[in-house]
Amino acid sequence: MAEAHQAVAFQFTVSPEGIDLQLSHEALKQVYLSGLRSWKKKINKLRNSFVTGVYPASPSSWLFMVTAILVTQYSRLDPSMGMIGKIKEHLPVSDYLSDQGQNVLSALAFSTGLWLALILTMRGILRLLLCYHGWMYEEHGKMSNISKIWLALVKIFAGRKPMLYSYQASLPRLPVPAIKDTTRRYLESIRPLMTDAEFQRMTGLAHDFEQTLGPRLQWYLKLKSWWASNYVSDWWEEYIYLRSRGPLMVNSNYYVMDFLYVTPTPVQAARAGNLVYAMLLYRRKLTREEIKPLMIQGSLPMCSAQYERVFNTTRISGMEGDRIQHLRDSQHVAVYHAGRFFRVWLYHNGRLLQPRELQAQFQSILDNVTPPLPGEEKLPAMTAAERDPWARARQAYFQSGKNQNSLNVVEKAAFFVTLDTSDQGLQGPNPGQALDAYAKSLLHGRCCDRWFDKSFTLIVYRNGKSGLNAEHSWADAPVVGHLWEYTLATDSFQLGYDADGNCKGNIEPGIPPPQKLQWEIPPECEQVILRSFSVAQALAKDVDFFIFPFKEFGKGLIKKCRCSPDGFIQLALQLAHFRVRCFRRAKKLLDKKKFCLTYEASMTRLFREGRTETVRSCTIESCNFVRAMADPTQNIGTRLRLFRVAAEKHQNLYRQAMTGEGIDRHLFCLYVVSRYLCLDSPFLHEVLSEPWRLSTSQTPIQQLELFDLKNHPDYVSCGGGFGPVDDNGYGVSYIVLGEDLINFHVSCKFSSPETDAHRFGSHIQQALRDVLALFQLDKSSPGSSGE
Repeated sequence: MAEAHQAVAFQFTVSPEGIDLQLSHEALKQVYLSGLRSWKKKINKLRNSFVTGVYPASPSSWLFMVTAILVTQYSRLDPSMGMIGKIKEHLPVSDYLSDQGQNVLSALAFSTGLWLALILTMRGILRLLLCYHGWMYEEHGKMSNISKIWLALVKIFAGRKPMLYSYQASLPRLPVPAIKDTTRRYLESIRPLMTDAEFQRMTGLAHDFEQTLGPRLQWYLKLKSWWASNYVSDWWEEYIYLRSRGPLMVNSNYYVMDFLYVTPTPVQAARAGNLVYAMLLYRRKLTREEIKPLMIQGSLPMCSAQYERVFNTTRISGMEGDRIQHLRDSQHVAVYHAGRFFRVWLYHNGRLLQPRELQAQFQSILDNVTPPLPGEEKLPAMTAAERDPWARARQAYFQSGKNQNSLNVVEKAAFFVTLDTSDQGLQGPNPGQALDAYAKSLLHGRCCDRWFDKSFTLIVYRNGKSGLNAEHSWADAPVVGHLWEYTLATDSFQLGYDADGNCKGNIEPGIPPPQKLQWEIPPECEQVILRSFSVAQALAKDVDFFIFPFKEFGKGLIKKCRCSPDGFIQLALQLAHFRVRCFRRAKKLLDKKKFCLTYEASMTRLFREGRTETVRSCTIESCNFVRAMADPTQNIGTRLRLFRVAAEKHQNLYRQAMTGEGIDRHLFCLYVVSRYLCLDSPFLHEVLSEPWRLSTSQTPIQQLELFDLKNHPDYVSCGGGFGPVDDNGYGVSYIVLGEDLINFHVSCKFSSPETDAHRFGSHIQQALRDVLALFQLDKSSPGSSGE
């Protein structure tokens, strides 16, 4: 093959006349350019590590410090109070330097020590300042004087022009809550879900745990919190994700959609070229640490640790548990189309391929009519089903030869690209059903055309629509969302397309074509693949989706209610879930009319290596409000008062979760310690076995400045979603866009007699209307007060 010949830098033959050495100058050139690029990256990484290591100071501040000390020395002033003289006395090279040289070297050593001491002091002060969370509990727009002073000090000590990881060393550690506080909050959260007898029994278990086993487990947990950067994150990654043996598809992976109303180009290869190029620009900024760390209120940094594994990352299946493989760099992407795998190189002559050149690569794949090899078409189904069969097959069939080489190409790629053979998006005579099909396609596709182990799979459809499917263990959705926002904005507003829908620019001749991967999959392995495919198909067919944009009102009117949009939506979800009816086996309507344990994801990235915490949105206060809405004898005033109480309670729970005072991560870690110590806790066992019948998450918009919604109102994302966490429950994701749009993604399972995504979605819409009606706002008047 041509690719194999190009990969050989030299060949030699031995003959009676001697050794005939044949050098390939093009191959040697590529080796040289690749090595040069690698060294540049190492030097940049070393420079960035130094700049980040001395932040909030800078290398120029060291030069200023040294200059100032030397000037004072020559002015016969001693700001060191004799320390420079002491350093001079103990210089090991004093015998080899003049007196002036010793003075300069001593002043240099003192200046450097003073500079480092100031850096550590500033970091320590900033870390103490970031431990203060009182500002979060104050009324929006009414900051106290203490918080104003605190915020001014944070701005002073936070430095200027931070790089992506500049604040990592200054972030505080996640605190370990007191056991009594956690059990009290837990009992409060389950009170509306239990009868008096059930609650009394659970209270007894909790109090027994507090007095017996709890303190011992807490001691070990505090010890870990002092030693580790974060007492939760490593165990959360290992035991919730990597040790899980169930399918990643539907159960763990999630998806992100394209623009709702706009498709920048109908040319599939062109869209893929621009999107891949935009992602590689993002990777370059990530490698150079040029992405600014996310800040709350423009001043409070959030942890950036999860960005490290966005690219060049794969989850590797194992028998006892999986592991995450992350490479420093990767120079290719793996592409799947019509049952075949290809490798596309991203660099040529030491430079990144341009969008038009990438388009040509993808078009070459689309034009390729080579049929799949035996077992190749459905091979990705191994990553969609249970983990153990994939781990056994990996050991048995992919440890040598062509299979090992091709699997390495896939797993060591920067990311995975699927050139899908279907059309998706808001299209056809029934746009609602089209959106549902779009969501299902992104979440599971045909069960054999996404590599679910990769950190993310970029999916580009035949009509130019696109989306992502992301693996969950390495990072949470906001990190993938940040990448996707940058990618969409760069694709549409910076790169663009020509009049024919093709990428802009020219193609340099001599770029190697895509390389088709080779497999030798034996019949026994094909049987394993087919079994995994059947399992994945059954799981995919059971997923029900309802995607709908709610256009009647949005953040603008909700703010007039003097309520947070998230609290407003969460209470509407509680009301909708209480009302929801479903029909299944008997084909007759049934009222649920009961409350359930509700999960809302919150972030703990105010702390070092923080990930998520649970907000238990179903509270005593929210249940009181929902009952009042269901009681026809209650007037609007009573319902509105109960709504405000419930909304404030929800906000407080969210604040507690963000500030390390949540319930579930603490109890989870206590349970892990108990398993290490081989101790059984009936209380912890029951807590961790409770089903989450309603799992919710808000998709945040983190880079609003990239999108001009006033001039381009159609360029809005549809957000993303996930599968139901419980077989008899719902998964609800929502994104608040602009002032007048909220997009919802509702999922459940067809097999459950208790759930129906479309029915629940219709109740959500009605609940939103009913909650807004309590405030008696005039929707047409921008000045309505909501009082």
